[in-house]
Amino acid sequence: MVDKDIELPSQDDLRALATDVLESARRAGKTVGTAESCTGGLVSGTLTAIAGSSDVVMGSVVSYACSVKHRVLGVSQETLDTVGAVSQECACQMAEGARRVLASDAAVAVTGIAGPGGAVPGKPVGTVWFACSIGSDTVSERHVFSGDRDAVRAKTVATALELLLRSLG
Repeated sequence: MVDKDIELPSQDDLRALATDVLESARRAGKTVGTAESCTGGLVSGTLTAIAGSSDVVMGSVVSYACSVKHRVLGVSQETLDTVGAVSQECACQMAEGARRVLASDAAVAVTGIAGPGGAVPGKPVGTVWFACSIGSDTVSERHVFSGDRDAVRAKTVATALELLLRSLG
């Protein structure tokens, strides 16, 4: 688990990270997908903004609603009822579900509270859980980001791409 903040990435930073992810996936012969909640598709959008990404990116599930997390990605109702959508368990189940429904080799998932509202005890605005599933492994981490909604979302995109890049090796 990581509770560190990061610097606000520029659009050039995000483009470079996305390019690195795509190149790494190509070298590894892997396809990728995303499952996104608080980013609303920004991770996938950043990847697919790169020309030629269709040879690597299988798709994305934007699961803003808990019902979509449950019905489409297979997040258990028990997880949603007990620890909630902003949790390690939910992020891991989202990543694993995205791999299954997208038939991708790897998937990264993000679920969090971008703000300005939505904070609950123990989960302040800026709390984001990440998970990446590849092979038989699913890894997760939590970050608490500072800034307004746009900053939290941009930092989430950068962190998700970095996690996917690390997982692709």
